[in-house]
Order: sequence, then C-alpha cells, then structure tokens
Amino acid sequence: MADYRIESDTIGEVKIPSTALWGAQTERSRNNFPTGEKMPLEIIKALLQIKKAAATANKELKNIDGAKADLIVEAIDSLLALSDEDLRKDFPLVVYQTGSGTQTNMNVNEVVAHQAAKINSDVEILPNDDVNKGQSSNDIFPTAMNITAASAVSRLEDSTQHLIDELKVKQEKYWKTVKIGRTHLQDATPLTFGQEVSGWVSALEHDLDYLKTLGKTLSELAMGGTAVGTGLNAAPGFAGIIADKMGEIYNLHFTADTNKFYGLAHHSGLNVVHGAIKTLAADLMKIANDVRFLASGPRAGYGELNIPANEPGSSIMPGKVNPTQAEAITMAAVRVMGNDVVVDLASSQGNFEMNVYKPVLISAFLESAELLEGTMRGFADKLIHGLTVNSQRMEELVDRSLMTVTALSPHIGYHESATIAQEALKEGTLLKEAALKSGLLTEEEYDKWVVPINMTNIDQK
Repeated sequence: MADYRIESDTIGEVKIPSTALWGAQTERSRNNFPTGEKMPLEIIKALLQIKKAAATANKELKNIDGAKADLIVEAIDSLLALSDEDLRKDFPLVVYQTGSGTQTNMNVNEVVAHQAAKINSDVEILPNDDVNKGQSSNDIFPTAMNITAASAVSRLEDSTQHLIDELKVKQEKYWKTVKIGRTHLQDATPLTFGQEVSGWVSALEHDLDYLKTLGKTLSELAMGGTAVGTGLNAAPGFAGIIADKMGEIYNLHFTADTNKFYGLAHHSGLNVVHGAIKTLAADLMKIANDVRFLASGPRAGYGELNIPANEPGSSIMPGKVNPTQAEAITMAAVRVMGNDVVVDLASSQGNFEMNVYKPVLISAFLESAELLEGTMRGFADKLIHGLTVNSQRMEELVDRSLMTVTALSPHIGYHESATIAQEALKEGTLLKEAALKSGLLTEEEYDKWVVPINMTNIDQK
C-alpha cells in the first residue's frame, strides 16, 4: 500500500499521506508554513461546531440536500467525540499561515468531507460546495475567534472569582491583625493585614467587573458577512440560526445582528477585552509581589507571612522554601503584557475589507486567558489557601516603628512629633523612650494616644 495518495485542487495535484483526513489545500499549507505553534484546538472545535450549525441551518432553509446536511453533522459529531490528542492528528496547521485563517478553514472543510466519506461514501460531500456552504473564511474565522475568546473569558472570570473568595477568607480571618504599613518602600502608619488584603480583593473585583462589562462585545459574530461583508452566497436567516446554536452550545449569548464590514475588518472587541486581561495581569503582578516580599525570609526578610512549602526550593540549599506560585503567576503576567502588544498591533493591521492578522491575534488572546486562568487557580489553591501570618513579627515591627508618631501630631504638633521620631532614629531607641525624653507628654498620655489598633480605624469597616 502506498504511503501517499494523490488529490487535486485548483492549482494542481498534491501528494497527501495516505492515512490523513485532510486534503490538497491543507497539505500545501503544511509544507509552505511549517514554523510555529499549532492552531489552537479551541479554534478547530469552534469551527467544527459552526460548520455543524451551518449544515443544520442550510437544511432548515432548504439550501442543501437533507442527506448531505445530516452526513456532515454525523461526521462532525464523530470528530468532536475524539480526544484532543486524536483530533490534533488531522489538524496540523500552524498559526503563522495566511492572515485570514483560510487554510485552517479549508483544513476543517477537507477533514469533515473525508470523514463523511468514511461514514457513507454513497453521498458525496465536497469541502467547498457543501461543508463551507454559505460561508467564507473571512467571516467564519473571526466568528470562531469571538466564540473561543468569549468562552475563555468566561473561564477566566470564574478563576478570578475563585481567587477573590480565597482572599476574602484571609481578609476576615486577619481583619484585626495589626501590622506596619509601608509607602515608598518606607515605614508608614499601621493598618491590619485584613485591610491590606481587602485592597487586593477590591482590585480583583474591579478587574472582574471590567471583564464582564467589556466581554459583552465578544458576543457580536461576523458570520453571514461571507467574503467582504455583503453576505454574498449566504441564505437569509442563515447567520442568525448559527448564532443561536452557538449560544446553546457554549452557554453564552451571541448575536449575528452586527455590521459585517466591521466584523471582517476590525477586531476592536478582542483588543479592548484583552486590555482588561492585561489590567488583571498588572494587578496580579502587584498582589503576588506583595505576598512574596512580605513572606521573604524566614530570617533575613520581612517575615510577616508564612507560605506553604509546596516543593524543595533549592538544589543546593537544604530546607529552602520559595514562593513559586507567586513566581509562576508573575511570569504569566509578563507574558500577557507582551501579548497585549501583539493583540494591539494585530488589531490595527489589514487593509480595506479585512484584517489579515487574525491567527496570531486569537492565539495571543487565548494564551493570555489560559495562562491567567491556570496560574490564578494555582496561586489561590497552593499559596493563598495555606497562607498564615507571623503575628509576632508583625507586632515587633509595629513596636519598633517610628511612624506611629503620627498619632502624636494632633496633640503636640507635626514639628515636635518629627523631632521625636528623628531623635529616636538617631539614638536607636524606641519611639516611646524618645517621646518621654522630650518632656512634651507623659507616659499616660503616650499610652492613650499611641494605640496601633486605633490608628487603623478598624471599626470603620
């Protein structure tokens, strides 16, 4: 048996591996563009779902023979039932191909047609005329982009909420645990650790709101625009049926009632939503950095927090524990920030009726969402969940702080309070000792005015 077969397309004959389900156009792309990561399977699955819905819609609108439509649906169902590993075997194309995603669209069309032939060779299914009926790569690929992006953002929202929930447990548990505040990396007035955590929670709640508010723009599908946005060769009502079916499959709201010229040529929705993902990444960077610095030590750092020992921290230093979950999520944040440049530039490109940076744009978007979704769950479950405070260290730092002198300012004045703090620093004494030495207040007054927990305004929760 030959290890290849011959198929033809509009350019000529092509040798194709004998066991491959793809056809001539896929094989040309496979050889012409061998570099880079594979097209995300999320996109492949979305395209399969769209083509299944398209076959059903075409049948409903009497735009395709019923037997053909049923066979296309059966073939796609059998492909969607495969494991990711098995599915990938027949979808070998990479991201860095034609900027419209046409070759991946044809890869899907060809595989579905060949799979249909394996099921029932008596009914001829053609990749372009049947599987791709009423469609163009120019509208189907951006439709798949928005669908996969919306689904990824939904999962990212769940992961963000999960981290918020874990942080709220710490916020409540340590609401009255006093510690020293820091501004400009210098000592500041006291607050509680619960208050500090509440700031992290609020940042993430804002980020979650941004995602939910901006994410609605991803519901707009380009389906029905076909080649340039006019809808040539698509039956009336075709796109609406597909949008409704996609909503049922992904449990999200989608609409085809959109400007198709916008849908093919612009990806503003993906751009603005990725901006919200980047904002989330920036806040996660800040939170993870705070945690790992506050947990630095255990003897030569801040030492205010205790983090779980998930794995040995060093190949040479026995007993070392590192904040690896914080490191993972901050590396992911860096990647997201880089991807935002890719998404931004890709969104600005293309000419006239079509953007031609679609594959790299959606690849970067999905990578960002997946990275943050996964690293946030790891950060929540493997670090924040087991996080505890070193209350003795926190109390020690508050006692030694000079910035509690701020509580004296309303009673003896800013200038006099500053003099006391500077004297304590110069002499290496506690603030209380320097305050009493100044003769400006009594020990009773000092103990009444300088009460760290009162300085946090904790009762104003």
